[in-house]
Amino acid sequence: MPDDNEQSSAERIASGKSWEEFCDTLKSAGATILDEGGPTSELDRAEGFRYLSRLTRAALEAFVEYADPLAPVLHRPVHETAKIGADNPDNYYQTAAISGAHEYRISGVRGTIHYLDFATQTSGVASSGDSKQGGHLDGQALAIAPDGSFEILLSVEKRPGNWLPMTPDTSSLIVRQTFLDRETEKPATLRIERIGGDGKPTPLTASALDVGFLSAAGLVVSCASLFSMWAQGFQKHTNVLPKFDDSVSMGAGGDPNICYYHSYWKLAPDEALVIEATPPTCEAWNFQLDNHWMESLDYRYHRIHVNKHTARYRSDGSVRIVVAHEDPGVDNWIDTAGHSQGTMCFRWIRADAQPQPQTRVVKVSELEV
Repeated sequence: MPDDNEQSSAERIASGKSWEEFCDTLKSAGATILDEGGPTSELDRAEGFRYLSRLTRAALEAFVEYADPLAPVLHRPVHETAKIGADNPDNYYQTAAISGAHEYRISGVRGTIHYLDFATQTSGVASSGDSKQGGHLDGQALAIAPDGSFEILLSVEKRPGNWLPMTPDTSSLIVRQTFLDRETEKPATLRIERIGGDGKPTPLTASALDVGFLSAAGLVVSCASLFSMWAQGFQKHTNVLPKFDDSVSMGAGGDPNICYYHSYWKLAPDEALVIEATPPTCEAWNFQLDNHWMESLDYRYHRIHVNKHTARYRSDGSVRIVVAHEDPGVDNWIDTAGHSQGTMCFRWIRADAQPQPQTRVVKVSELEV
């Protein structure tokens, strides 16, 4: 006989109640897009509701399709058409559902991508903002065989060799791979398996689906709300790039090797935002432009970011980045891609210093070419 919870889930699925609540919760997420403090332009509203559809797709993959920690699957939660929390255009993100109650093995070949990083997290990534990192393994610390292959063990108890710690409440693996040059670098090829498992997913149950719908809908609402709150807060220092609070970043699943500068930008048709900095010695850095919903603008078709490799430097090693609606004929132009406002992010990655980027708004006609 099924227990009370199982019977309840079976009834909720069979009656359609679970689906109805899922749809009702998604409907309620629209309030974030229509919030009094949000933008009202046709483009911003359209992107806002598309954002909810993208979050729904990503959430269903995370909590329904790939939610089984007994048979984890590495998949891409954020990519060219699914964007969350100032997603890095230089990144190749992967994640998998895992559990601190089990042990896992990652097998891979390093590839040539510039930066590789692994982390285990508790729940709350990109939703409640109170996720805790259980373990972190920097790609530089990996022991790698001459043929480029490696293995990593994931467990609560320490293991020899490449080891990625978990905690009893660990629920996800996050992998960040960062390109300097997408045209030439190859990302690491990775697979994950539960030690002692057969790799086969657990048969679907009403209980699992019920929980999956509840979690997926909850992520859409909470993720949209969290980053909308961030964006509205950034407007207090529009067109300036102050350093972001490291603890807040980590609570949303950030990387401890990265120093973030989040803010808001807003430009009239004849204005440009000039950003100047002298990069420190660092693994990498980049600047990107996002929409109000903290989605990176479409980097497939527009020049919306610049990094350590693609930037053109001045003779003294400094860099000037210019955000403008049209190409003003200067180095490091960032295209607004039809937007008049949004969020933005500057990152130093594994830097030996964290210099403050300087900003100013000027008339495009005043720019020095």
